[in-house]
Amino acid sequence: MTHSAKVPNDDADTTVMRFDGVRGQRYAEIILIAPAETGEMIGSIYNTTGLNDPDGAGDTCPQPLLDQLDMRVLAEEYGIPSVFKNGPRLWCLDWMDIVVGRERDFHGLKARWCMWVDVPTGLGHQEEVAYKPITGRRDTHLGINNGSPAFILDDPDGDTWVMKSVSLIIDPHQTYDAMTNLGERLQLPAGWSYRAVTLEQDLVLTPENGTARILQDDLGNTYDRVGGPFSNYKP
Repeated sequence: MTHSAKVPNDDADTTVMRFDGVRGQRYAEIILIAPAETGEMIGSIYNTTGLNDPDGAGDTCPQPLLDQLDMRVLAEEYGIPSVFKNGPRLWCLDWMDIVVGRERDFHGLKARWCMWVDVPTGLGHQEEVAYKPITGRRDTHLGINNGSPAFILDDPDGDTWVMKSVSLIIDPHQTYDAMTNLGERLQLPAGWSYRAVTLEQDLVLTPENGTARILQDDLGNTYDRVGGPFSNYKP
């Protein structure tokens, strides 16, 4: 595959969509991956939230639809080096204001464009990406309400990361309820700690000029950086 391969320009015409009551809902992402102009790999992310759930049961990525997807076939179809299936996952948020672009149908699984991400080396090999921040580009605002639980990593530099989603990729038996005591399972690097808190005020995650900082733990659960320019306060 040459460096002329490009992902579709599906962020050309965007709108903001509001999703409330998403905590515990199941979703997945399809990530189309190709070289950027710099030669670095960039991912174009499509999210299933609000789709594929005609009965409103809270599962926007039914397992049969995920199981039938062939990433190699999709990559060939789009003429790009690779496609990554990021899911299923469970939201740990209460609401989202998401900037979305074009909706695509990935062999029966519908998903909307929502953001760009700098693809880390070792994607798909959790031991290589765990606890290593990456950069995402989006204008999405994410919220956890006053009185709701928040699951938090604190790193050795004094930065704080709040869990955005539970991963069912590495351990399909993970549950939302188990996040309270997740620290007992994580292989935390030296200087890192995990805590579960009940928020005493609304927390709003806000990108800094369209840039968010993101990381995963060793079980693939995903966190966003908070504090400073990345949220209204640091829990």
